[in-house]
Amino acid sequence: MTRSEFFLAVLDEFGDAQGRSLVRELVLGDLGHHTAEAALDDGIAPKQVWAALCDAMGVPRERRHGVGQGQPLHDTPS
Repeated sequence: MTRSEFFLAVLDEFGDAQGRSLVRELVLGDLGHHTAEAALDDGIAPKQVWAALCDAMGVPRERRHGVGQGQPLHDTPS
């Protein structure tokens, strides 16, 4: 997953306003208590950030593959 695919997945799953808010404001314990935005800026892989955001928001596993991905990513935690 690229950074742009991450943002497409956020938009698809959460919508524009909520997605932007979550990325900027939700502190993710799985990422060392960083926001998704800070984690990405610190070089954490978008797939890892997406997985942490999905965990925090209770996104069902069947929707965690992200926009434009035909099947779940191989290195996405199960």
